[in-house]
Amino acid sequence: METPPRSVAGQSPRLSHAALLQLKRWNTPTIYNGWEQITQLDAAAPVVNLDATHDFMPQMGPMVGYAVTVVIEPSNRRHKEVADAWSTYRAYVAAQPGPKIVVVQDLDRPRVIGSFWGEVNANVHRTLGCVGAIVDGAIRDVDEMTNAGFKALARRLCVGHAHSAPVRWGCEVEVFGTLVRPGQLIHADQHGFIAIPLEDEPRLLEAAVAMDRHECETVIAAARSCQGLSTGETLERIDAAAAEFRRRVRAQFGRRGEH
Repeated sequence: METPPRSVAGQSPRLSHAALLQLKRWNTPTIYNGWEQITQLDAAAPVVNLDATHDFMPQMGPMVGYAVTVVIEPSNRRHKEVADAWSTYRAYVAAQPGPKIVVVQDLDRPRVIGSFWGEVNANVHRTLGCVGAIVDGAIRDVDEMTNAGFKALARRLCVGHAHSAPVRWGCEVEVFGTLVRPGQLIHADQHGFIAIPLEDEPRLLEAAVAMDRHECETVIAAARSCQGLSTGETLERIDAAAAEFRRRVRAQFGRRGEH
């Protein structure tokens, strides 16, 4: 059995609380739209979930936080034999800067044997500064987790916890086909999640807000103001708006944009 690693300090550069609050006001696709304009990576880079997620608390809106990571294997009772695993894992979580999102890799996948999450763990992690979880497995106690103010994206629900215990933590994990590193900025909602590369954090908010404004002031505005126009006039207006959108994006980011 592996010996769980000890706590490591988070190394993410910190965004201001105000910036995090503003990021939370946008949905995750809008954050992606901003990210693709500032990153050096390809727009198809695996920074978003490649497999389907399920948001069990969509009414809570998006969540934003820095990743704390843990690996579980609820089918294996041997993990419970590590006497200080839970205590040491909680110390790791507590030591990281928040707000935090717990990103959980379930080694039992594709099977679902038990849930790491429920009412107790949600309340404990909320007290430790966590706002939610992304787990490539199951959750339970959905109403109680919601009442705790703890959001969760998962594959499904389940009834029991089996032999759930932290196996290792503070390590790179793979969830929904995507690698997530400790300390990465995560934005997640009912669409899925994006794990922001460290170097792209500083300009993310500005870019997301700008892209939304450019869309609203060009293509969307044109599409919503075509009543009474002929088909040809409508297409001409939308083409002109798309050209203006591309011009604005090129001027600000040096890129073409999607329209």
